[in-house]
Amino acid sequence: MANREFEATLQVGEAGYTYYPVSAVEGAERLPYALTVLLENVLRNGATPAEARILADRVAAAGLAGEQGAEVEFMPARVLLQDFTGVPVFVDFAVMREACAALGGDPAVINPQVPCDLVIDHSVIADEAGCAGSLAANMGLEFERNRERYEFLKWAQESFRNVRIVPPGMGICHQLNIEEFASVVMASPAGAVGADGTPVVYFDTLVGTDSHTPTANGLGVLGWGVGGIEAEAAALGQSITTLVPPVVGVELTGALAPGVTAMDVALTFAKMLRERGVVGCFVECFGEGVAALSATQRACIANMTPEYGCTCTLFPVDGRTLDYLRLTGRSAEQVALVEAYAKAQGLWGDPDAVPRVYADVLRLDLGTVTPSVAGPSRPHDLIARAEAAERFAAICAERGLDDRTVTVDILGEPHELTHGALAIAAVTSCTTATDPAMMLAAGVLARNAAARGLRPAPWVKTILAPGSRATELLLERAGLLEGLQALGFYTCGFGCMSCIGNSGPVMGALHDVADDIELASVLSGNRNFEGRISPDVAQNYLTAPANVIAYALAGTMAVDLERDPLGVDATGNPVYLADIAPDPAEVAALAERFVTADLYEEGTRGMYEGDAAWQALGAEPSATFAWDDDSTYVRCPPYFDGMTRAVTPPAPVADAAVLGYFGDFITTDHISPAGAIASDSPAARYLEGHGVEPAAFNTYGSRRGNHEVMMRGTFANVKLMNKLAEGRRGGWTRDVLRGGLATVFDAAEHYADHDVPSIILAGKMYGSGSSRDWAAKGPSLLGVRAVIAESFERIHRSNLIGMGILPLQFLEGQSAEGLGLDGTEGYTVGGIDFSAGLPEPAVVEVRATRPDGTETAFEARVRIDTPTEGRYYENGGILPFVLRDLVARG
Repeated sequence: MANREFEATLQVGEAGYTYYPVSAVEGAERLPYALTVLLENVLRNGATPAEARILADRVAAAGLAGEQGAEVEFMPARVLLQDFTGVPVFVDFAVMREACAALGGDPAVINPQVPCDLVIDHSVIADEAGCAGSLAANMGLEFERNRERYEFLKWAQESFRNVRIVPPGMGICHQLNIEEFASVVMASPAGAVGADGTPVVYFDTLVGTDSHTPTANGLGVLGWGVGGIEAEAAALGQSITTLVPPVVGVELTGALAPGVTAMDVALTFAKMLRERGVVGCFVECFGEGVAALSATQRACIANMTPEYGCTCTLFPVDGRTLDYLRLTGRSAEQVALVEAYAKAQGLWGDPDAVPRVYADVLRLDLGTVTPSVAGPSRPHDLIARAEAAERFAAICAERGLDDRTVTVDILGEPHELTHGALAIAAVTSCTTATDPAMMLAAGVLARNAAARGLRPAPWVKTILAPGSRATELLLERAGLLEGLQALGFYTCGFGCMSCIGNSGPVMGALHDVADDIELASVLSGNRNFEGRISPDVAQNYLTAPANVIAYALAGTMAVDLERDPLGVDATGNPVYLADIAPDPAEVAALAERFVTADLYEEGTRGMYEGDAAWQALGAEPSATFAWDDDSTYVRCPPYFDGMTRAVTPPAPVADAAVLGYFGDFITTDHISPAGAIASDSPAARYLEGHGVEPAAFNTYGSRRGNHEVMMRGTFANVKLMNKLAEGRRGGWTRDVLRGGLATVFDAAEHYADHDVPSIILAGKMYGSGSSRDWAAKGPSLLGVRAVIAESFERIHRSNLIGMGILPLQFLEGQSAEGLGLDGTEGYTVGGIDFSAGLPEPAVVEVRATRPDGTETAFEARVRIDTPTEGRYYENGGILPFVLRDLVARG
């Protein structure tokens, strides 16, 4: 913070601060809010005043033209981690310390330079659900399975600076971020002061290793999801390079009709923005309708940013933001600072302010939003709730499903089920649990249903996973927890659970018929990709929590909630949704009475202490970690094996075999290991070879600290369709050296044994979905040197470069299929020079040689978009680049 040229003084009450006013740049008052934050960042963090001025002009020029601009450096103020992605981050830090020592450096230089908050929220599984003891049982199993990981995290907390870890059982990272971590405006710690000795004040910004980090955008906090690889670099003090993005504005007008929820708006956004196409863009909301949304409703909408495909969905700061900050325990001084700074820097939501410049403006009248569901496998497939039954029937017809029924035995009673039978109904965290109104509405509906004698269909697994302790406490104080429990919605964990596939087993009788009929799930989360919620469930639908409970009562997705009865009461009379629907006035009254500051104070009390099991974990601080060769959870990865201080450019891609040939919309869920470890998989063979019984396999997510397991689970999703696998779904491919089918891992091992590199061929939107670092780490360890796709999702493309994998994009109008490629060819990529940072040439020739010697030559665009990305790739990835830089600086 040495750019004194741009400093100014901000007085807030009795306190004085130094800040970097964006008004120093001409036209700043017309920039979108998001670029205002980016502009302040480059003014403050530019290495010299001259550099800061150049970067600021780039931001302003692009923003005022409504276009994508040149590369700038962004330095987030903090990093947010969850445990699935956080464990490998600290594993990488630990191995970097060893590599640093091997290169003659001081291991202590490998240390987070900005605050890092890690929340253990992704490990709990709903093994037990629907009963009073499910929370205790699941937490006990969680510790039993994950003790090695948690001991490692305890060591990390003690051995690295700037690290806070929230133990299991407190909530999810996104909800705790807005309830506890986010400050909206930050003041520098002691020592970082302006010329007059006052603290420097700046925007709270962050990156997170979960793609739903933009939840905080609802408070006016600019942040987005990145891969663990990029987050590691940011934590170590490396700025994130980004092209100044085009910003798409969404003008909101009107107000939500009674009974319409923030979830309905989020799903509407997903459809609207996917149709517009906002990949690579920032999105931000403005207009008089913004004031009609609470801070938590905004957070719910922003949470689903990855489902729209954009980088962030930013809301301005206004009175609603300040109300929420007061409510969640921020001091009066902090709230005053937020208001003063937001107004001084132009982030205050003022409808009468100078209009902002946007690349495009979409408009949404909130009054037109209706109750909705989305599915069966994509969040942007919006369906009006009133049309859901009709659409479900059409989906079954499109899939060629017949009218078959099966008979299942549930507790000694036979039941006839058909397609759409509901296996899982989950009121789960992330998208909806941040909003008290939606959770209260679900509780009221459950209470009303229980009072009429209704119960969920006996085959439905009922899951309640609040996003924080405050959420459960709210339901308890409002007298609604009892009604939820009467319907089997007992709290079974404070974690992401169903939304990430930790649903646990479905009822045994349904598992037995999962191949005979298409089972369904309904959840109040944000992800419903194929195979994600449960391997037994074919169709997954997203909706508001109250709708989840209504569908659970009916037991099927084939029900019309508007017209069909959900069940019968004790006297045999039909009960309809309208009979038990929550009264919006009652929900508002409950919120007014029970959503209070002391609710959040009690909900976060003891957040960092953990229970007795956590406190009993021993960990002594040390410069390097003592790796356990017998561990099957935490292993020392080979990323730096053979590394030298000198940069060795990557070898050309020559005669590479195709490891996978995929179609459109291959998500990181398809690529990255996730969910249960199948008993017949390469990962299972590895674990059994190390003495692990199948019952103790745990999940891929829990074993992300073991590269041996993770590389074996890469491209192993049960729903993945590889065009080389002859119609067989899952982790299969054709071994072009041997001929015949093999698991992806076995084929990759065979190629490695013969020094044959591999590539991936893919269609549009390759790498959509969560910001999974293992979707890049896994392919890298399998020997993948390049991915040639029709288009890439933003985060995954960056992650590929971060792991030294070359992203190549077919030219417009071309595709692997259109070029007549079948994946049996050997691929050679023309030489690329990175000495100037950007690739030269930017479009490279690729030759595909068939087994008979004939060739197809085509051109592909090198998707290394910034000089910094070029330096990362030339170094073999972002971590070798950072390590060399830190060693060189001593």
